[in-house]
Amino acid sequence: MTNLTFEKALAELEQIVAKLEKGGISLNESLALFEKGVKMSRFLKGELDKAERKVEILLKDEKGTLQAKDFDAGEACDEAKEGEGGDA
Repeated sequence: MTNLTFEKALAELEQIVAKLEKGGISLNESLALFEKGVKMSRFLKGELDKAERKVEILLKDEKGTLQAKDFDAGEACDEAKEGEGGDA
């Protein structure tokens, strides 16, 4: 899993689930797919946890207090444009 990205892992997990749902495979193959799916799931959870920690760091105020804010995609785009020197 060295070059595994979130997107690749998610696609692989979706394929595993589809194969398991379709059925018609041996017990051993089902168990192997299930094991691989669990590994993909754990990898994805770890990646999401890392992303959440990064977001929390970005949302902390100057005192280090986490400021909970509702996410507004339009507002985020406007702030990004302002940061680039563009007019919103």
